[in-house]
Amino acid sequence: MIPLRDTIPAQSFPLVTLTCIGLNVLVFVYELGLGARLGQFIAVYGFVPARYFSLSETEPWNLLARFGPQFSAMFVHGGWLHLIGNMWMLWIFGDNVEDRLGKGRYLAYYLGCGVAATYLHALTAPDSHLPVVGASGAIAGVMGGYFVLFPRARVVTLIPIFFFFQVISVPAVIFLALWLLVQLVQGLTTMSVNLGGGVAWWAHIGGFVVGALLLLPVRRSRRR
Repeated sequence: MIPLRDTIPAQSFPLVTLTCIGLNVLVFVYELGLGARLGQFIAVYGFVPARYFSLSETEPWNLLARFGPQFSAMFVHGGWLHLIGNMWMLWIFGDNVEDRLGKGRYLAYYLGCGVAATYLHALTAPDSHLPVVGASGAIAGVMGGYFVLFPRARVVTLIPIFFFFQVISVPAVIFLALWLLVQLVQGLTTMSVNLGGGVAWWAHIGGFVVGALLLLPVRRSRRR
C-alpha cells in the first residue's frame, strides 16, 4: 500500500514539518558530495549502540559524542529511497499533528519520539557497532500521534494489483495499524533468526508506541 494523501486539510502552515523535511534533504545533498568520506560521516553522526552503552567506546565526559548522535542520526539517510519514503510519510501525517500541538510542542514531540525510538532499538542490540540513521523513528512517533488524534481520518492509498493499480480510501486507523503490524512481524522475525543490520524495526515500533502514548492526554482533553 502506497499512501497518497490523507483527507484532513491542514489548518495552518506546517512550518516545522517543512523545516524538518528541508533539513533532511539538505543533509542528504551534503552526503552526496562526500564520496569516499560518506562512511566516516555516517559513523560519526549515526547512532551506534555500542558507543553509547560501552564506556570503553566513548569517554564518559565526552557528552557530545555520547548524546549528540541521538539527534544528528535523525537527519542522516542511507539512500534516495530511504529519504523519499520517510519524507513522504512525514508530509502526509505531520501537518495535522503539528496543527493540533502547535509549533513548539510539535518540534519537541518529534525529537522526543526520535530519541525514544533510538533507545528502544539500542536496547534490542546494545552491542551493535552498526550506525543507525534516518528519521523513521521520529516519523513513526508522528504516525502514532496521528493514530490517536485523528481516528476518523482516511488515507487515500494506491494499491498495486499485479499490473493494475487501484486507488482506495482506507480508514487511517486501519492503514496505520497494518503498518505497525508489519513492523512488529519484521522485528520479531529479525530477532528470532538473529539477523544483524538492515532496517531498525524496533525503532519504528518504539517511536509509534511512544508517539501514541504521549498524545493520549491531548485526545482526552479535546474530548472534554
